[in-house]
Amino acid sequence: MARKEDERGDLFAESGAASGVSVAPLAERLRPRSFDDLVGQEELVGADRPLRKAIESDRLASLIFWGPPGCGKTTLASLIARHTKAHFVSFSAVTSGIPDLREIVKAAEHRLAMSQQKTVLFVDEIHRFNKAQQDAFLPHVERGTIILIGATTENPSFEVIAPLLSRSLVVVLQPLTVEALGRILDRALRDSEAGLGKLRITATEEARQRLLNFSNGDARSLLTALEFVAEQAPEEPDGSRRLDDPVVEAALLRKTLRYDKAGEEHYNLISAYIKSMRDSDPDGALYWLARMLEAGEDPKFIARRLVIFASEDVGNADPTGVVVATSVAQAVQFVGLPEAQISLAQGTTYLATRRKDNASYVGLLEALNDAKAFGNLGVPLHLRNAVTSMMRDLGYGKGYRYVHEDPGAKGGQTHLPEALKGRRYFRPKDQ
Repeated sequence: MARKEDERGDLFAESGAASGVSVAPLAERLRPRSFDDLVGQEELVGADRPLRKAIESDRLASLIFWGPPGCGKTTLASLIARHTKAHFVSFSAVTSGIPDLREIVKAAEHRLAMSQQKTVLFVDEIHRFNKAQQDAFLPHVERGTIILIGATTENPSFEVIAPLLSRSLVVVLQPLTVEALGRILDRALRDSEAGLGKLRITATEEARQRLLNFSNGDARSLLTALEFVAEQAPEEPDGSRRLDDPVVEAALLRKTLRYDKAGEEHYNLISAYIKSMRDSDPDGALYWLARMLEAGEDPKFIARRLVIFASEDVGNADPTGVVVATSVAQAVQFVGLPEAQISLAQGTTYLATRRKDNASYVGLLEALNDAKAFGNLGVPLHLRNAVTSMMRDLGYGKGYRYVHEDPGAKGGQTHLPEALKGRRYFRPKDQ
């Protein structure tokens, strides 16, 4: 169910059990309680930035926070909850539905009518609502019954309906920098109340860097990993703990790359891969290939894109390219991972280092445009086959010159409808 202002429990309540022993995860215990504690996103909520001023002065419009996991979306919502004079309700798209929303809206309407108090509704993971469900928010945002604050890891232009977007300010949050993550890590090790300070952990620079790299710009991931590896660190005779690289490596085992095969990052990486090959940069192409493979992308998807690229971008500058790409696709299907990575790397570097000519693809696009624009233009009579006597009587095939017997026919007869006479679709590049 949704959380009312006095039930902020899971998102916004103070950490720690009644006994004084904290049971919340480290990431929750260290969640900033004021802008002074906030690390990162300075370009959005630094001193004198418009969004921070709007929050501190309680002059908010509807907002959509868009950013990767652990970049501060929920933290910003918690700071809004602390600064707003409006009634604040947190609402999860995972655990709540339209009936819960109806109750919230009914209470918001009563509150606005009786005391002129606004209601701020924070919707975590708003992208999990489908388009029809999102429509339910629209009239209440339109009338000002609620001020909507949505949080999403997915591109709002794909996942949030256009009417909601037009009534909201989209705030783009970036992954936290290594410098910002380092400050969060240091605070966690130093803080004796909310952090791990009582364990007196000393982290080597190598261990520190491994943790920072592991987190991929995600503060929650960093603190979750830190809390876990701190328990694995051996205790010294004086009760302190030393966190070195072997301990961190053994505890974490493997770095998990952020990747969603159905989301925007999937398209971002394949785009970078294709454009690296198009610009004849095999090093960039191999890196993005490695990123996709390491994150678990289907190798058959990559192979299909290689085949497309070979015809679209290399084209007739090197007709062997499509042969190589097709062979790689067959090898991927036949061999499978992990060895199929070798074939993908070979195809990638071959196509990246070939000359490029997209004349076939561009010509097809222009021909398609003409096909749509001019409709069903008739085939010139001399190009038609006269398979019946009636067709011959109607002039089918009349005047056609057979190029094998009449080489001059190659340039002496037209092959386009009269309305398109003189069109040139195929214009190969002079390499």
